[in-house]
Amino acid sequence: MEDFVMQNEKVIRLGFFLGVFIVMALFEVIAPRRALSQSKIVRWGNNLSLIFFNTFVLRVLFPTAAVGMALLAQEQDWGLFNYFPITSPIAIVASVIVMDFFIYIQHVMVHAIPVLWRLHRVHHADLDYDVTTGARFHTLEIILSMGIKFAVILLLGPPVVAVVIFEVMLNATAMFNHSNVRIPEGVDKVLRLLVVTPDMHRVHHSIEDDEANSNFGFSLPWWDRLFGTYRAQPRGGHTGMTIGIRSYRDSKHCSWLSGILIMPFIGKISDYAINRRQWKDHE
Repeated sequence: MEDFVMQNEKVIRLGFFLGVFIVMALFEVIAPRRALSQSKIVRWGNNLSLIFFNTFVLRVLFPTAAVGMALLAQEQDWGLFNYFPITSPIAIVASVIVMDFFIYIQHVMVHAIPVLWRLHRVHHADLDYDVTTGARFHTLEIILSMGIKFAVILLLGPPVVAVVIFEVMLNATAMFNHSNVRIPEGVDKVLRLLVVTPDMHRVHHSIEDDEANSNFGFSLPWWDRLFGTYRAQPRGGHTGMTIGIRSYRDSKHCSWLSGILIMPFIGKISDYAINRRQWKDHE
């Protein structure tokens, strides 16, 4: 099993990425949750260009990515699961859950530390919310995220299969929960007990401070409920809420690749962070 995963890791990840992307993109056409405010051609062209650019940079800087680090940790007996005798199924499940928890912590961190928020606001500055938003991150944040992932892998020593499962799950759920799709309320209520749904995560992309500083989970929804960052619905409703950041409303800077790439380097470092949880009527 592990040999098969190692030999086909890139194909597996690409296959799931394209499959989920196509399914959710079609779902958005069939049952959209909100009317888009910006040109879809422009947004998709620039968001996808950023995604392809980030993929290229990661392949150059980290050719073997997280799977390679997991293999190295396994070979060197680094990490908790390589040090203690734990059965493979338990190690796989535990590894996926723990790595998802660290993604939650990382997400809180990029909101809580102003200099990291400068990077993360590229993700939030998208003026609409759809499947492409799920992978719209500044290149420097992607590199930072990979460094944190490496550190977690060295600490845990997870099975290689667990890392592949986690990577596939993270990418798939990011596209799913950022999709502009309408899911029946009853179905959504059940789903969000197991996975972060579009309606749950959309609250996090609200222009309102306290709503944007909630629902940090990417895949598993439990961390927000456990640590008190869960918010069920936005005040204005999903069709009435405004997506984005109050101080970044110009499509030239928010929707075009050139503006997206320079966004972390413009403006003053603000206190927009998790330390400002209450609603305010100004940025």
